[in-house]
Amino acid sequence: MATDGSDLVYKRVLLKLSGEALMGDRDFGLDPEVVSRIADEIKGVRELGCEICLVIGGGNIFRGVSVAAKGMERTTADYMGMLATVMNALAMQSALEAKGVPTRVQSAIPMATVCEPYIRRRATRHMEKGRIVIFAAGTGNPFFTTDTAAALRASEMDCNAMLKATKVDGVYTADPMKDPTAKRYETLSYQQVLTDNLKVMDASAITLSRDRGIPILVFSLYEPGMFAQVVRGQGRCTKVTE
Repeated sequence: MATDGSDLVYKRVLLKLSGEALMGDRDFGLDPEVVSRIADEIKGVRELGCEICLVIGGGNIFRGVSVAAKGMERTTADYMGMLATVMNALAMQSALEAKGVPTRVQSAIPMATVCEPYIRRRATRHMEKGRIVIFAAGTGNPFFTTDTAAALRASEMDCNAMLKATKVDGVYTADPMKDPTAKRYETLSYQQVLTDNLKVMDASAITLSRDRGIPILVFSLYEPGMFAQVVRGQGRCTKVTE
């Protein structure tokens, strides 16, 4: 049952998902069970009264930089990567709507046959009406990552926070999957992330979030219910703020 969101610390959030998060244990593509489970998490948070928008990467289908390194022109490779994010957005929309969650996909590259074009005021209105909005095709420009697109859309939507879902429960000094001595950060400053070159998000996304005063919360997508705990100001996560 939906609530009014009075117990939420963050009432409007952008959730950033990597394309790889949708793969599960596969080498590429989508794992329908994983997509469905993520959709359940999003549905649960929406029922708390939280307004949610998403940006999903395209690395599970196409990674522009690696292809460009093999000789393809970078601009072309990046546009192909943007199209991959549209495919992921449509898959997530299908999973959410199968669970009764009204969803809209808005693409920075117009493709009226399959989704809406990105229009800021329309997106805001969708969120106010309780619809999940998935922003696809990055910023619509090459040379910008989906991290930067997420920070840009979070700024345009006046989000209270940007949540980055990962495989681990925050930011560590090293990869905890490979280094058992890696230490977890409870909080970080934007400047420390930039100075220490911590792999939270790319520098453009960190800088834009800092300039707009949007906290970045890094949490584990693989912990059931953690998304809901984080928007309540609880849960285990690393908070990047001023």
